[in-house]
Amino acid sequence: MEVTEITAAKFQDMVRIGAHRLTKNAEFVNSLNVFPVPDGDTGTNMSLSFGSGAKAVNESNAKSVGELAQSLAKGLLMGARGNSGVITSQVFRGFASSVAGKEVLTAQDLTAALMSGVETAYKAVMKPVEGTILTVAREAARAANKQSKETTDAVVILQAVVTAAKKALAKTPDLLPVLKEVGVVDSGGQGLVFIYEGFLEGLSGDVVADDTYQPDDSEMDEMVNAMHHQSVQSQLATEDITFGYCTEMMVGLGEAGATATFDYEAFRNHLDGIGDSLLVVNDDEVVKVHVHTEHPGTVLAYGRQYGSMLKIKIDNMRLQHETILEQDQANEAENAENQEPVDYGIIAIASGKGVGTLFKSLGATTILNGGQTMNPSTQDIVDAITAANAKKAIILPNNGNIILAAQEAAKVADIPVEIVPSKTISQGMTALLSFNPDNSLTDNQEQMTAGLNDVVSGQVTQSIRDTTIDGLAIKRDDYMGIIDGKIKVTDTTRAQATINMIKAMLNEDSEIVTILIGEGGTRQEAQTIADAVMAADDELEVELHDGGQPVYPYLVSVE
Repeated sequence: MEVTEITAAKFQDMVRIGAHRLTKNAEFVNSLNVFPVPDGDTGTNMSLSFGSGAKAVNESNAKSVGELAQSLAKGLLMGARGNSGVITSQVFRGFASSVAGKEVLTAQDLTAALMSGVETAYKAVMKPVEGTILTVAREAARAANKQSKETTDAVVILQAVVTAAKKALAKTPDLLPVLKEVGVVDSGGQGLVFIYEGFLEGLSGDVVADDTYQPDDSEMDEMVNAMHHQSVQSQLATEDITFGYCTEMMVGLGEAGATATFDYEAFRNHLDGIGDSLLVVNDDEVVKVHVHTEHPGTVLAYGRQYGSMLKIKIDNMRLQHETILEQDQANEAENAENQEPVDYGIIAIASGKGVGTLFKSLGATTILNGGQTMNPSTQDIVDAITAANAKKAIILPNNGNIILAAQEAAKVADIPVEIVPSKTISQGMTALLSFNPDNSLTDNQEQMTAGLNDVVSGQVTQSIRDTTIDGLAIKRDDYMGIIDGKIKVTDTTRAQATINMIKAMLNEDSEIVTILIGEGGTRQEAQTIADAVMAADDELEVELHDGGQPVYPYLVSVE
């Protein structure tokens, strides 16, 4: 199918299917995390970020591609999570800038927009690294540019984009040695490939979109309303949603392509093992399914064995829940505006009740719940700045994957904001010790940033696969000690891995060891660890605190 003009309707299809393709493959993208830790979140971040942009496009009444692209860019920016999400938002910010004012896009317009997106993304990253999403975006745009000299068909352009993006992705391990050592391609680059594949599907029409179904069966509607929508709103926090995708499908039993014979009990029991809130309704011709799962693609693939897909619908419940919370956040912001603003707001991003309490005790005025596996979006950070009700603010990201989103939030905030680029909880807490309320915003930022070097940070977690990193052989389920972002020790037991890690963190100037006990750790085990450390150096002071943080049973700082 030849397409010489991309209309607003076609562009909406491209964005919608791009978002869907990325979402259904988010877990695969997560699995490409270099470190074998249970916190790979690139796929989650990118799908939530692009999903925010897709939502803005879907809700727009614009009739031109230029206006829709602006909606996509704004939605992506405000929903951007993690470095991958922010970089993706910059790609489409440049895209939108290039097509501003255009009713429709030609193949050449599309090419220029892709090139502009690459230029904007590279400028947004202080130290661009090859072998990442940036490389994939650049090579895809170059292929589009080359192809545009020979065709006016936008479908052909996107075919070249997808082909080049896949080739560039396959070469990322040659550009980043750690990818080759671990045996994966770049996760952000893979996410972008899924987006571009969705664009091609949406433009060509060769693949029918599978997320356009709006259920019209009253029986299924009633059950979904009873079991799904109410349960979503009852969640205490978005990150509490265990199964994030509401997946519905209707399968024509025994129709073309069926490879299995339908048996209700076996069918239901299988799906019951990969989610919750399961509903299965069938007659002789059709089976209808509603389930909450983290793997919607697995559900669809299973259903496809029994016949043809008649209707499909996938909703991201985490995004739905955030929408539900938007009004509450708006009300909080309105209340804050009615109060006299404080001079300084210090926003610490952290997860774990105990960790939040510690930050408060050190002077943080606002705790934004987030961290590894649940990076807050640009909008989340902007809302936290507003909620701080301050004349100026300092943000402590406390995670390297949140710094870019914090920087973007600072750009759009209504008050002066500085970022102290803390990459760990320990760094954030140490930086707070250098804060002086009588100093200027710039002076505080400089002094607090300088304080980041005064602490060594350690994290203990469990490996999710066999791998080798920096020559260190790691087995699945081993416990790893990560020191300032590098895996340094492994052991089969959590306590010994923590002890070995702390000993590796010490030097002759070390005085205080602080251990934050998270989920999976215990006070008793932490005391055993402390005793072992003090036995090795009786001049050390060891402090234990209940952090409650997820993913890492123990967070350790050495000063």
